[in-house]
Amino acid sequence: MKKHRLAFIDVETTGLNPDKHELIQIGVVLADQIWDGNKVELKHVDEIELKIKPERIADADPQALRVNGYTPAEWIFAYSLPEAMKIFADKTKDCIFVAHNACFDYLFIDKAFHVTNTENLMHYHKIDTISIAYARLGVRNDIEKYSLSSLCEVFGIKNSNAHTALADAHATYELFPKLINE
Repeated sequence: MKKHRLAFIDVETTGLNPDKHELIQIGVVLADQIWDGNKVELKHVDEIELKIKPERIADADPQALRVNGYTPAEWIFAYSLPEAMKIFADKTKDCIFVAHNACFDYLFIDKAFHVTNTENLMHYHKIDTISIAYARLGVRNDIEKYSLSSLCEVFGIKNSNAHTALADAHATYELFPKLINE
């Protein structure tokens, strides 16, 4: 696992249910791992941001759209879901999926792979930074929440565009070595 490229991934959606709601944004930061004993350093390789045109905006949760800043004008040049998933699959080939609350993000990504009939070319391992945070920081009395914003505050990570996919992928990229090297 230590030799694989990592893909720090975040998604924005039109709601919380992958059977009802849609992906509207995928952010990816690709990084190589450089291990020195028990410490990891990350080398930024590439990044992508994919805005995806929703096909069923009427099914969207208005609160989700407020949180992630969706507006039709901002998504006018967005990709179709099949186009976005082809680009995503090509960019993340052989990478390990890393996300903050990986289960949520992966459910939407996996659903998108299936509905577009796009092959998932990623490595089969997945890493969840919430799980790492809980395991590494659970004994600390000064941490009550493990949300990305809370952990960014604890570690002094600036995420001024929170709830946009690429900004949150960047924040997860910055958080990962802090958790591993804790």
